[in-house]
Amino acid sequence: MRAALFARTGVAFGVVALLAWAAAPVDIAWAQARPAASAVPALPAAVAAASGDARTLDLTQLGLHYAIKLRGFSGTVGIPFSVRADELVTGASLRLNYAFSPSLIPALSHIKVSVNDVEVATLPYGTAEAGKPQAVDIPIDRRLIADFNRINIELVAHYTNECEDPNHSSLWATIDASSALTLNVTPLKLTSDLATLPQPFFDRRDVRRASIPFVFAGASPSAPTTTAALGAAGIVSSWLGGLAGYRGATFPVTTGELPTATHAIVFATPDSGIAGLTLPAIKGPTLTVVDHPRDPAFKLLLVMGRNAAELSTAASALALNSRAFTGATSTIADLQLPAPRKPHDAPRWISSDRAVMLGELAPGPVFSVSGYTPDVVKVDLMIPPDLFTWRSRGIPLDLHYRYTPRVRPDQSTLNLSVNDTFIGSLPLRAANMASDAWWNVFALKLLPDGSALHSTQLHLPPLAMGSRSQLRMHYYFEQPRTTCTPVLDNVRGGIEPTSTIDVSSFPHYIAMPELAAYANGGFPFSRLADLAETAVVLPDRAERGDIETYLALMGQIGNVTGYPALRVTVGTASNVEQWADKDLLVLGNLKNQPLFTQWAAQMPLRRGPATAAGQSAEQFHIGSWFEDTLNLIQGSRQREDLPTSTTQMSVFEERTDAVLAGFQSPLRAGRSVVAVVANEASQPALVNALLTPELLQRIQGSMSIVRAAQVSS
Repeated sequence: MRAALFARTGVAFGVVALLAWAAAPVDIAWAQARPAASAVPALPAAVAAASGDARTLDLTQLGLHYAIKLRGFSGTVGIPFSVRADELVTGASLRLNYAFSPSLIPALSHIKVSVNDVEVATLPYGTAEAGKPQAVDIPIDRRLIADFNRINIELVAHYTNECEDPNHSSLWATIDASSALTLNVTPLKLTSDLATLPQPFFDRRDVRRASIPFVFAGASPSAPTTTAALGAAGIVSSWLGGLAGYRGATFPVTTGELPTATHAIVFATPDSGIAGLTLPAIKGPTLTVVDHPRDPAFKLLLVMGRNAAELSTAASALALNSRAFTGATSTIADLQLPAPRKPHDAPRWISSDRAVMLGELAPGPVFSVSGYTPDVVKVDLMIPPDLFTWRSRGIPLDLHYRYTPRVRPDQSTLNLSVNDTFIGSLPLRAANMASDAWWNVFALKLLPDGSALHSTQLHLPPLAMGSRSQLRMHYYFEQPRTTCTPVLDNVRGGIEPTSTIDVSSFPHYIAMPELAAYANGGFPFSRLADLAETAVVLPDRAERGDIETYLALMGQIGNVTGYPALRVTVGTASNVEQWADKDLLVLGNLKNQPLFTQWAAQMPLRRGPATAAGQSAEQFHIGSWFEDTLNLIQGSRQREDLPTSTTQMSVFEERTDAVLAGFQSPLRAGRSVVAVVANEASQPALVNALLTPELLQRIQGSMSIVRAAQVSS
């Protein structure tokens, strides 16, 4: 049923080169204690002299959002990093901020650092520095660096010359999250070939937030050709946003000119005027890759058509199957769009009409773990934001798991949680529960490979489940309590990919407005993954910031659905009446978007009349403490038979914040409006909030205010 809308080029090296490198001395600059940022020792000369632009990434940017603690005889952590296809690494170094346990034996303890299994440094244990923060700069030979790389940091630790307990509390070292990798890179000229798409415009090796410039002709944004270009650009930005995934994507806009020192995507028709760029003859929907006129190291992707329809066709073909193209240019002779999407069938959402196997949601290797300190099995769950689970036991999970049986009964368990909410703990049984006799009827039946397979049915609590959740399954294997007997690290565990999660029994209903559903799940627009029932309404004279916001929001929704916005409608405020049957995404600021004035009565924020001093007030409708308490108790199920009490507040100031507001469409009951109110000063903060998980989770309710790095709802 329809939702109720209101209630990232590695260089290969030979054996000779590797031996030559190995014979070279390794220069390590030491520091007795971690220095302040302004007092960081200079890099070794071999590193400092490296050419190219320096790029520094700390552990958080490399995907480790926590300080690393290495434990035991041989604790190891792997830090992945990658290099873009259009860049050549000319130098690299690792700044390691670390500390040792003060209880270790110096002659037997150290930290080994390797890159792609080649050791680059050994950091000895020093008694004088034990337990204190230390810092070291480790140069990395650029010949070790390939496309995808891994830095391994291994602790070798001993606290006694006698028999040791592998779990002794003194066996530790920490790697601070401020540790950073620096790469010196220079641009690498690529061939002009559509077969490399989406490179170099988006490179999955690059872990940074994607920034992909879009270029439009120099016409007024309200001209028909530019409106058509914006529709095509929305399709492409939603496709790129889906590719960017966790990185997020922004789309800086230039009009009538090309950006410098960067790749860019150009949207053009025959009458487009872009300074410094000579367009080729356009004979239909065309995709072309050319060198940037000002710097051949960079590329331009030209998305072209003779009219609005052909421009949309070129953009759709690019988004649907970029791998179909080869050569420098390609003209699309014919394109049949896929059938319209059905409600709640976004490719990245858990299907609403059948049970879904966990193997459909994550790659196979993540389901198997090994060792006494195994990784957590993580499965991302994206459920429709309007899934109605009220008064249910929860979302059914049919879990099949296997493990090497314990020798004797102990505390080993499989622990399950959704995000940070603990769900349950499943005991891992011993092979023989009572005795070692072969006739024991309680003996655990094993599979031919020696593992035990179990199945259980669980229910994931609805209150722990959001539009974006993560199912985490962690095997805890209790280690044998032995001091002088070697411990065999031969334990294994795994989740069967055939395990299923099933939401097909739940109806679709959500009480609106609820900005959390929009911010996390693109709802209500994402209800149809191709955005067939969505209209984006720009001001009649849209500013650059408005267009950049629109492109970023399309990228965000594309990331949520995993599908390009093939059928989104883009128009201006003067034509809004014809889209009464659609959900509206209205963009602009209180000065250039007239709908914010016309629909003021329905909005929680509006611009008041100008005063004698030329100022105008922004007025907020504020609910009373009674309403806030009621919402806290009963959630979004608001009673309509109770008296309402609202207060109005007027603020006179130069606004540097952005506002998200949700309300019912004044054009048709049952349709939603999400108003995005931002000016040139506040637009970057708004986009950053929507692309930053810590800020995104704070967006909820009917209105959210974004000010710098703060969100208030």
